[in-house]
This record gives sequence, structure tokens and C-alpha cells, in this order.
Amino acid sequence: MSIYREFCTETVDSNGRLIDIDFNYPDNFNFGYDVVDRIAADTPDKTAMVWCNTENEEHIFSFDDIKRMSNKAANVLLEAGIRKGDKVILALKRHYEYWFLAVALHKIGAVMIPVTHMLTADDFIYRLEASGAKAIIATPFNNVPKHVMDAVKKGGFDLKLWTVQQDVEGFANFTKALDSASDKLERIETKVTDPMVLYFTSGTTGYPKGVIHDFSYPLAHIVTAAYWQQAEDGGLHFTVSETGWAKASWGKIYGQWLVGSAVMVFDFDNFDPRQLATVINKYKVTSFCAPPTIYRYLVKKGVPELPSLRHTSTAGEYLNPEIFRLFQEKTGLELHEGYGQTETTLLAANFKGMKAVDGSLGVPSPQYDVRLILKDGSTPKQGEIGEIVVVPKHGKKPIGVFSQYLGNDELYKEVWRGGVYHTGDSAWMDENGAFWFNGRFDDIIKSGGFRIGPGEIEDILITHPAVLECSVIGVPDPLRGQAVKAIIVLSEGYEPSHALDKEIKDYCNSRLAEYKWIRIVEFTDAMPKTISGKIKKAEQRQAAAK
Repeated sequence: MSIYREFCTETVDSNGRLIDIDFNYPDNFNFGYDVVDRIAADTPDKTAMVWCNTENEEHIFSFDDIKRMSNKAANVLLEAGIRKGDKVILALKRHYEYWFLAVALHKIGAVMIPVTHMLTADDFIYRLEASGAKAIIATPFNNVPKHVMDAVKKGGFDLKLWTVQQDVEGFANFTKALDSASDKLERIETKVTDPMVLYFTSGTTGYPKGVIHDFSYPLAHIVTAAYWQQAEDGGLHFTVSETGWAKASWGKIYGQWLVGSAVMVFDFDNFDPRQLATVINKYKVTSFCAPPTIYRYLVKKGVPELPSLRHTSTAGEYLNPEIFRLFQEKTGLELHEGYGQTETTLLAANFKGMKAVDGSLGVPSPQYDVRLILKDGSTPKQGEIGEIVVVPKHGKKPIGVFSQYLGNDELYKEVWRGGVYHTGDSAWMDENGAFWFNGRFDDIIKSGGFRIGPGEIEDILITHPAVLECSVIGVPDPLRGQAVKAIIVLSEGYEPSHALDKEIKDYCNSRLAEYKWIRIVEFTDAMPKTISGKIKKAEQRQAAAK
């Protein structure tokens, strides 16, 4: 039996669909001791992680390996003076040392701050100043040590610096330190309400916000893994994400290990659909989760046979129904879309036991009371757009919803105004109770008295063969208030022209209600994006307004 059932009680229907879930866990629950070490004690040889990279290196780690190596990592940290409550930045790409360190930091009660390796020196300075981190453990690659060292010198920070795998001047080698460290560790007591992980979100405006989750956070991902991604006990789950993003917590460690699934990790820099498919087939991955962009490229390049896959899921951006259809046509697998935020775990999804509906976020998770509300707090009618909010059950903050914004209590109070958590995302509900994403409230286009979600137009745009990537925004228009503008990155073999401009407009506008028509097309070589890959629509709107 998977260990996760010790921490929750589930109610499922005859189709295996989750109806309700209640959590029960001790006040000192700690994922490192109560999950990793417990599995290692019961089934030491059970596979926890399969790791490979583009240089054909391969490592397979058991839960006993993770226990021992995390204990060693904890002892290295303790020896260096890292203690409970201290913050440690990890910029480790997809290196396997991340898993040793994540568990180690949890065991000693330190706060893990995962960040992407793409940060600049100024990005590191901001995060160091905001968090007061005591250490950085970084990849030796991609000039990350240089950016870290530049940040430390420029900001005058006093902290411990490590890299992994290679010696780098100014940094201690954490991998070498592991060799001589003890693999014995006495339990260090933590509380489930203690801060465990801090993520800096990449918003479309302003500086990143620090989102803090407590030690109950891993348990909240049971539903993520078991009922959305459908990771299986004894299976191999593969989520495509760098460890610097919250998506790694969703798909590369917590819920998967709780349900007894190993995680597949492919350490790469440049995405290649063929390489990805080769990894899936070589290691017989059973469940796979990736953003729609990955599936889009797989479809555009030709989806290979993927016989081991039993389930596929997606999140992070709008899923185009045409991609859904073509992927299913080739593989026989439905793409199960899900929705959540860095501040939460999974809020809605096309869950196990229900037919996946292309383009829909799915139904609210039974883990939460997720609703749509209007500005006055009332409930919108079926098909009417409202804001997605989370209502506390029994007056308690829901498990898996963040506990604070770093250094910003006012913002925390603002998103919790009225006693509910405001996501800032808008959606509408259909007759089956499923949510359909409309957009961020600041992305909604108001044209001629109509409210237009950019996703529904982008959904049609992307089906044109010339369109590789697109973004739809509202731009000032003297007649309509705002006009609909499409910004397009062209597929290989296409060049910008007036004729192509007209062709794309005609193609899309013939499929749209008149009030949604595209009035302006702009061709561009690349989209402005946040570090996490989200298109900066606010920046595009500002540029268009000049």
C-alpha cells in the first residue's frame, strides 16, 4: 500500500474518481523523515529516481540511496552552520544533487529556495536581499557561478557558496563534501506550520513575490500525483520542469514519492522533441506531464510511438484543442489539463475517472472549495465570467495554500480579502461544472463594450500552419476602446508579408464572432517572456500604447 494513505482518507466513486479527501498528519510531519526515510526502511531497494543527461550518463537511485545521501547532505549543511529556519538558495537545474539537498533541507528544518539557473547577477541580488539567505548551492554550468559571485561582490553579501560536481574558484565543492560526510542523522524536530519552501514567482509586472509554503505542502500534492497525473505505485513519472520552478514540486518529488512512483529526470539544456521521446521510450515512462508548448512541438514535429505511456497531463498555459486532438489521434491518449498557482497546489483538473475535455481546466479539486465569484461577491450564472477563488473549509486555511508572502503582509491580506483566497484568474463554468479559463483580469480585452479573453483567439490562431507562437492583447483604439492585436512568431519556412497578414486575419476572423475579430497583426522574432517562460503581455501592451 502506498504510504500516502497513512496521511489521508479518500472517498472515490465506482469510476475511481475522487469525491472527497480528508488529511490527517502529526504536528511534526516532515517529508524527509516521515516519507523518504519510512519508504527506505520498508522497501529500501524501491526505485525513487531514474536520472540521465544528454551526455548519456545514467544513475538510478533507490529510496535507501536518497535517505543516505540526504543524511550526508544534511550533515554537510549542519557542519557549515546551516540551521533550522535558515534560508538556502538552490540553483541546480536538473542535477540529481537537488533531490539530496531538498530532502536534507527539509530534515534540518531549513527553508529551501529553488531558483532557475537563468538568473542574472541582479536577479540573485534581489533574492538575496529579500530572503537573507545564508547559502547558495549552484550548478557549475551556464555561467551561474559567475553571476552568483558578481551578485555577492556587488551586494556585499556574506554567505556560504557551493557548487556541485566540479571545482569552481570561490566555491566549495558540495559533491566532494558528500563523500566524507556521515550518513547517520538524528531526527531534528520541526513543526508542520514551519516554513519549508520559498518560491519567487515571475509575475508579468513588478518584482517577483516570495511565496512561502509550510511542511504540509508535500501532502497537498497527493491529489496532484494520484488523481491528475495518475502516477502509479511502481510506475515512472516524468514531469518536464527545471527544479527552479514550483512545477518541480508538483511533478518531480512530493506527490510522486507519496504514491510510490519513481520520478524520471532528464538533465538537458535545449529542448529536442526526439530526445524527449527517446527518454520516454528507453526508460518506459508510464505517466508524463508537460506544458502545452512541449505537446505543440511534439505534434508539429510528428509524434513518435510512445507505447509505455498510460497517462498524459498538461498545465501552465492554455491548451489548444487542435493539439489535444492531434496528440490523441497519434497516441490514443487524452491530455488532462490542470490548473493551479505557485501559491497553491492543484485547484482544478480533468481528473482520473472522468473524460478529459479539450480546452477545459476540468472540475474543482475535491481537496478545496473552489468557486467563481463576481466583484460584488455573488455567484455568476452558468457561462458568465467570474474570478476563481478558494473558500476555506471549516474556517481553516486549506492545506497546500501558501502561508505568507515574504515580507509583504499587506499583499497577503489583499489576496485573502473577504475571507477567501483571490487567484486573480478569471473563468466561466459550463453545464457540467467544468471551468474554462478566460485569462488574468489584467489580460482581458474590452472592445466595443465586450470583454474578450485572449485565450479563445490564440486558440484559433495557433491552428494556422504559419503560426508557431502567438500572443493576443488589447491595444488603444479610438472607436472601440481597445482593438484586438495578434503578435505572432512564424513557423519555419514563412516570412512576414501583407499577404500573410491578410491570410491569417481572414483565417481567424472567419472563425470568430465579429466583436472578437483581429484588427492588427504584428510579426516578431521572439516574445518577451518571464524567466519561467510566460509571455509578458503587460510589456507588449505598454509597447503598443507608445
